[in-house]
Amino acid sequence: MQPEPVRYAWNGDISLAYQVFGNGPIDLLVYFGYMSNLDVQWESPYLSSFLRRLAEGARVIVTDRRGWGCSDRFSPTEVPSLETLAADLPVVLEAAGSERAVVLATMESGMIAQFLAASEPKRVAGLILLDSMVSWSSTPETPWMPDSSWWETNIFDDLRASWGVSWTHGVTTVADDRRELDWYLRYQRACEAPGAMVAEQRRFLESSTAGVLAAIHAPTLVLSVRESETGMVFQRKTSRYLAEHIVGATLVELDCDDQLWWYEPADRIAEEVQRFLGGVTDERALLDRVLATVLFTDIVASTERAAELGDRAWKGVVEQHHALVRNLLARFQGTEVDTAGDGFFATFDGPGRAIRCAQAISTAAASAGLLVRAGIHTGECELIDGKVGGISVVVGARVVALAEPGDVLVTRTVKDLVAGSGVIFEPRGEHILKGLPERWELYAAAAGTSRAVEAEPAG
Repeated sequence: MQPEPVRYAWNGDISLAYQVFGNGPIDLLVYFGYMSNLDVQWESPYLSSFLRRLAEGARVIVTDRRGWGCSDRFSPTEVPSLETLAADLPVVLEAAGSERAVVLATMESGMIAQFLAASEPKRVAGLILLDSMVSWSSTPETPWMPDSSWWETNIFDDLRASWGVSWTHGVTTVADDRRELDWYLRYQRACEAPGAMVAEQRRFLESSTAGVLAAIHAPTLVLSVRESETGMVFQRKTSRYLAEHIVGATLVELDCDDQLWWYEPADRIAEEVQRFLGGVTDERALLDRVLATVLFTDIVASTERAAELGDRAWKGVVEQHHALVRNLLARFQGTEVDTAGDGFFATFDGPGRAIRCAQAISTAAASAGLLVRAGIHTGECELIDGKVGGISVVVGARVVALAEPGDVLVTRTVKDLVAGSGVIFEPRGEHILKGLPERWELYAAAAGTSRAVEAEPAG
């Protein structure tokens, strides 16, 4: 079995490399973390054998992540956000002729797959998370993770010194295979340069998908390879956390000597994947819950302005405001849910667009002599008569009520998901939201800090 030639899908001006091989009854999208290059991966007898094993029961679609391998690269100063990377995957699936697929993702790419499964449930028939991450740094949800100084000292310094140059991994399977070790270093160099790798991993230190796990309802297999004694000793705890917080997830822990999955663990991983794929059907659950980003806006001091201007003049101001908000919602692919007086309630399929839309609304309103405040939250929402509802909507409404004039106020979940988008956040402390349990960390998105490269949705 030989893979098809490398082909390209296009998300706007960004080219995304992919290959297709195998002809099984179900589509399997393979999304490697850590490194990937569609051309070079086939030169390793170990990795190519692992990929062929996956294709024994599936039609496999494998893609290089944006910034890696044969896909378009980025500079170390333009690291894309989780939202941007997740938006690439449906584009690849469509180009490969796949309407719906099981997604197998490893390491940090697992975070992108989690976001996709939560936000695009119609696209994801199942989820396989192999040594996947939730957050790379210590958070209230993942206190076992190290802090940024540990990463700088133990990982990033080593990456800068050894990436693509010297072998530092104690992989016992190929310890005496000089040809494979040389290939591995070339594979690293063919993925991306060390500066871009360090920049990207630093971005993941600011990201977390803990807030989206409850919205994943696809059948999920969590695979964990034995912890490395000298490496990332936190992966097993993270895998257990994933299995506990994704509804119905199955956890399989493998006790293997090699951390890299295409060496000694490969056959056992492939067996677990094939077993999982055999139980996945194309029956689609009734999707009455979905991950969504909710945006609430309102005009500050509207009552006072209405009294000052009079009913007729104020009506004209409100109509002008409504027109500009609706224009910007269309521009940033938001969906208007409700309008009450001078406020708007809208939803987005990603938090980055919601922030950029809110910033644009604030700027446009200010030019019309109005002050607008906005509140944003991302979470699982219930679909009620085609409209979103539930606790996440309540959170968004409570957040806007705490916003100052001109603020775009967001929850920590939103901040964690848009790391890499260029948005700068100012901490606004912990707050009790009326009628809701626990305390909520809130942040204000600084005006005009979204990168120009992500200022418009791709399409």
